[in-house]
Amino acid sequence: MNVQLTGSLAPYKMRFPRNLLVLFSVFCACRATESKGIVALDSLTFDKVLSKFKISIVKFDVSYPYGEKHEEYVKLGSIYQSVDNLLVAEVPVKDYGDKDNEDLAIRYGLTKKDFPVVKLFVNGQSEPYTFDDENFNQEKLQQFVVKYSKTVVYIGLPGTIEQFDELASEFAKEKSVEKRQDILLRAEMLWDKTEGKQKQRSAEIYVMSMRKALEKGDKFYDNETIRINNVLKGSMTREKKADLGVRLNILESFKVQHDEL
Repeated sequence: MNVQLTGSLAPYKMRFPRNLLVLFSVFCACRATESKGIVALDSLTFDKVLSKFKISIVKFDVSYPYGEKHEEYVKLGSIYQSVDNLLVAEVPVKDYGDKDNEDLAIRYGLTKKDFPVVKLFVNGQSEPYTFDDENFNQEKLQQFVVKYSKTVVYIGLPGTIEQFDELASEFAKEKSVEKRQDILLRAEMLWDKTEGKQKQRSAEIYVMSMRKALEKGDKFYDNETIRINNVLKGSMTREKKADLGVRLNILESFKVQHDEL
C-alpha cells in the first residue's frame, strides 16, 4: 500500500501503513474468536433470550474458551444455526474484575473448575438437563439435544427423517410382535413414497433395522452400533463413512426410545 503525504503529515508517511496493518490484524483476531451459530449471553439477556426459544442449549465456560471441547461445541452451533426454535448459546463467566455473569454460574451451582458445563433448557420446565457424557464431542452433544427435545420440537440427527423417527419410537415401545410387523408394514409403505436419493437410503435403513430387530430382538440395536463403530476405526472412503454415520444416527432413533422403557 503506497500512500503519499505532504505538508505537516509528511513525517507520518511510513507510520500510516503500519497502523493500518495493526488495526487489520486486531480486526482479524476478533473475527477469529467468533463462534458461528452461537449466541453469547450475559446476566441481562439470559432469561429474556431463552424465553423466545422452545429449546436452548447453553455452554457455561471461561471468558475466552479454547481447546477441543470448545471446538466440538462450535461444530454444534454451526450444524444447528438454521434450526427454528433451537438456540445454541454460551455464557462467558469471569472470575476476575467485575466477575461478569458469575451470578448465572452461582444460580446453577457452577464454579470455574466445572467448566465447560453444557445445559439444555426446555421452555416451560423449571430445571435444565445437564450434559454428563464423558465423550464431549459434537456427536454426543447432538444426541443429547435430540433426546431431551423430542417431546417439544423435532430436531433430528443428520440423515434421520421425522416421520420415520416417529415410527421408530412406536416400534421400540411396542412389545407385541404382531403390532411391530404392522409398524414395519407402514414403514415399508412410507419408504415407497419417499423421494430423493439420500432420503430413500435413510428410509431403507429404518426398514432394515426393524426387520433385523424382529429377527434378532432388541439386542440388535446395541450389537449393530458396536459393529459399525468398529468398522469406522478402519480406513474407508468419505462416502462410506458418511453412510455408516447415518446408520448410527438412525439406530439412535430406536435406542433413545428403547432406553426409556
